[in-house]
Amino acid sequence: MWTPGPILVAGPCVLEHDGINLQIGQVLAELGVRLGLRVIYKASYSKANRTRADAPRGPGLEAGLRMLEKVKRETGLPVLTDVHESSEVGEVAGVVDALQVPAFLCRQTALLEAAGRSGRPVNIKKGQWMPPEAMAGAVEKVRAAGGAVVAVTERGTFFGYDDLVVDMRNFRRLKAATGAAVLFDVTHSVQRPGMGVGGAMGGGREHVPALLAAAAAAGADGFFVETHPTPDDAPSDAATVWPLAELEPLIDCALDVWTRVRERMLRA
Repeated sequence: MWTPGPILVAGPCVLEHDGINLQIGQVLAELGVRLGLRVIYKASYSKANRTRADAPRGPGLEAGLRMLEKVKRETGLPVLTDVHESSEVGEVAGVVDALQVPAFLCRQTALLEAAGRSGRPVNIKKGQWMPPEAMAGAVEKVRAAGGAVVAVTERGTFFGYDDLVVDMRNFRRLKAATGAAVLFDVTHSVQRPGMGVGGAMGGGREHVPALLAAAAAAGADGFFVETHPTPDDAPSDAATVWPLAELEPLIDCALDVWTRVRERMLRA
C-alpha cells in the first residue's frame, strides 16, 4: 500500500457529518485521477488526546465506522483511521483498509501488536519526543505480530514548549532505521501546541507549502495532509488544516519536486 511511488493520505482531522466527509472524499478521488496519484482517505472517529474535556472528539466508534464505510463505498478510496485501544482494533480493521497508531501511542506494545495481528497495513506516527532510530522498535513490534506492511510518519519534533521543528534528515534516518516507507504529516508539523486559544491547538498553516516541498526533496515517500473546505470551521486543528480548494496546487508542486529530485539522482 505504501510504496512504490508517492502516495497522499488526506482528509479531515476528525469525521463530521456525511456531507462534509463525502465532499472531501470526492475532491480527493478526483484529484487522484487528475494527478495520477494514489490517495488514501484519512479521518478519525475519535480523538483521544484533546487538550480539554469539552473539545470535539468525533462521532465515536460505531457511528464513525459507518461514516468511513460510506466514504469508501461512494468514493472508491481506501480509508485509514486512528486506533487508540487494542480492544477496538479488530472491529475497526473489519471496515477500514489501513490502521494508524497515533504519535503519542507509538510505544504502546499491546496496541502495536494488535494492529500487527489485524492483517491491515499499519502507519505509525513518530512520537514528537523520539529520535528517528527509536522508531525501529515500534515497527518491529508490528512486524513480529504479523504486520507485513508498515509505514512510519514524521510529524515534527518538540522544540521548547510551544513549537515543533522538522529535521529534514529524519526521512532518510527513519528509512534506514526501520526499512519502512516514510510519510510526512505536514499539517501536524506546523502545530504550535502552546499557542492555542481556548484549549485549541495553535499553528502556522502558511509554512505548509515550503515544508512539503522540502520533504519531497529530502526523501519522503508520501504526503499526509489534513484538509477541510472551511478550515476555520473545522472542529479539530483549525489552525493547521489545509484549505480543500487549494489542495491540488499544493500536491502538484510537491509531486513535481519529488519527481525532479529522483530523476536527477538516477542520472547522477
